[in-house]
Amino acid sequence: MDVVPEPRYGEAVQEWTLPIDTGEVPESGTHFDVIVVGGGPGGSAAASYNAMNGCRVLLIEKGIWPRDKACGDAVGGKSLVHVEELGVKEMIEATPHFRVDSIVFGSANGSEIRVMLPEESYEKMQAGYALPRIQFDYMMFKRATELVLESGGSVIQGFAVTEVRHESEAGGARIIGVTGKFGGMRSEGPDYSFDAPLTVGAGGYNCPVATMVCEGVHGEPMRDDEHYCGAYREYWENVEGFSGTSGPIEIHFVEGVIPGYFWLFPVSEGVVNVGIGMVIAEQRKQKGIQRSIRKMQKFVTEDHPQFKRRFANARLVPGSGMGWQLPFGSPRKNAPSYQPRRSAMAGAMCIGDAASLVDPFSGEGIGNALMTAKMTSKYFDREAHSNGFPENLAVEYMTEIWDSLGGELTNSYHLQKLVKWKRLMNWFVKRSAKKQEIRDMMTEMIASKETQTVLWSPWFLAKALLLP
Repeated sequence: MDVVPEPRYGEAVQEWTLPIDTGEVPESGTHFDVIVVGGGPGGSAAASYNAMNGCRVLLIEKGIWPRDKACGDAVGGKSLVHVEELGVKEMIEATPHFRVDSIVFGSANGSEIRVMLPEESYEKMQAGYALPRIQFDYMMFKRATELVLESGGSVIQGFAVTEVRHESEAGGARIIGVTGKFGGMRSEGPDYSFDAPLTVGAGGYNCPVATMVCEGVHGEPMRDDEHYCGAYREYWENVEGFSGTSGPIEIHFVEGVIPGYFWLFPVSEGVVNVGIGMVIAEQRKQKGIQRSIRKMQKFVTEDHPQFKRRFANARLVPGSGMGWQLPFGSPRKNAPSYQPRRSAMAGAMCIGDAASLVDPFSGEGIGNALMTAKMTSKYFDREAHSNGFPENLAVEYMTEIWDSLGGELTNSYHLQKLVKWKRLMNWFVKRSAKKQEIRDMMTEMIASKETQTVLWSPWFLAKALLLP
């Protein structure tokens, strides 16, 4: 596993570099109210919210803390509401982080605009903080461990789920629990099995619970490369253009990277998350270095005329390169059942990346993961559902997800398509750089997902064109 060296904050030991004591391992065959598979931010939040509801929760994480997670590292305003509810916000603010006050957008011809995020509205914005996931996930998991253990549940690390168990019932099937091993899928150790009326899938883009819900039980495709993004990130020190602990994050639609984008997200003073993302189906159409996101990034940082000077005196943090995949929440054509894909059934609900809910334009997924994590605690009642979480509520859950998020995810999908039109993007960014009125409109659109829909409409472009 790639390890991100500690940033130079002047302290010998940081809390997130220490192990987390999760207590005793429950005996195989133990029954819980809720099993959560995956200990990232979404899984930790789902475990926390259900524990706060009085449920006896089993939280399962395949890694062992401290562990890294590849990401752009931005924690947006949608996330901060939940982070505060769960008692994690103060923990974040007590550790090194970067406060985002604006977003810089760059077009293929080198034009840039900076869209300000007013300080009094931070928590309504898509951007709020940026900090390494090794820190953020650590704090979310540690807080979840406290809440789960306090409510009589259990937390286990280093446990790989090898089977999501289900049984037939009238009219379909029901997920009843999981089986797995300590030490990884190929471990020769003994199997452990746990049962619960509800299993929450929070295991990321290849979550075993989501795979069972989609493919194993319903025979529907879980993966669609038109809606999966490949991404690669590195940490760099001393990148030109960044200083202090607050300022902009940057998103650039760079020649040679489009239809993907190149990002620069500071995560603390002097340390920047640098990465590239591109839809996998589009990446496969590319030739030369564009076929490899890692090689693409090397080209941008070393040879691209706009960026090579900014990296001339920068230092790549050794061992920080890491790739991963993002399952977008963009609407599917002729979806076999639910949008963006089936994410629940009797006995199970999936959240965040496991439910394919990453924003198709920004790549942000933590906010939607935390939102759906809380929704699981709304739909599950430990007393009413002691014999199993019912199918009708699974359908209501999937319906509410799309009712709540479908509009913004569809808008973001349109924006994702829009950036392919390089001439239009070049013109729009150049004009926006000269017109404060356009930048003000963009601030409002970033602040409010409800108004974002006009950003890709012909009326907005006409208004931008007609401004004196």
